[in-house]
Amino acid sequence: MLDKTTPNLREAVAEIPDGATVLVGGFGGSGAPLGLLSALVEQGARDLVIVSNNAGSGPEGLNALIGAGRVRKLICSYPRSPDKQNPLAAAFEHLYRAGKIELECVPQGTLVERMRAAGAGLGPFFSPTGYGTLLAEGKESRVIDGVGYVLEQPIRADFALVKADRADRWGNLTYRLAGRNFAPVMCTAARCTIAQVREIVPLGTLSPEQVMTPAIFVQKVVLHAG
Repeated sequence: MLDKTTPNLREAVAEIPDGATVLVGGFGGSGAPLGLLSALVEQGARDLVIVSNNAGSGPEGLNALIGAGRVRKLICSYPRSPDKQNPLAAAFEHLYRAGKIELECVPQGTLVERMRAAGAGLGPFFSPTGYGTLLAEGKESRVIDGVGYVLEQPIRADFALVKADRADRWGNLTYRLAGRNFAPVMCTAARCTIAQVREIVPLGTLSPEQVMTPAIFVQKVVLHAG
């Protein structure tokens, strides 16, 4: 019987090793897998490369992981925190200014497309975004039909941590409103997707038209209401 459910958060993240590249869903706090991130802090993996839209939006979750010194490099679009005065809520900014963490800043659309390319099995692609700016430094640039482009590389990851609304035991996922954000594309770009979900429902309950992430892209499902 195919069953991808995992008993608890701790077991769900137990296999993430030091040095892993981890995609983390969420747009600010919306759709952020806070339970999985808290479990990863407790698990202790170090030297992680984290790919996310932002660097956390509060003292928990991604900020806690960064503040614990577990992240070697952050690849994101928006590394600033809305609460720059709180060290717990602006962990990345403090560590970056101290030279203790690396940053690769990527335009949001380019970030998503790099993950989508990886999930689709594609190679590098040319994008006009960032051409002629500091974001293009060190990358191949070309002018094609009068338009400047920058060559961007796919982002392939070892793990993806996402938050979904409902799942079945096979790993089919649905999302709630804006909580969906980058999760579906991240699930395709990772070798192992771990999803924390609000509810696990019987097979056949989820309408195929509502499934945003098919089970083939998900390896573990863990029930967590937070």
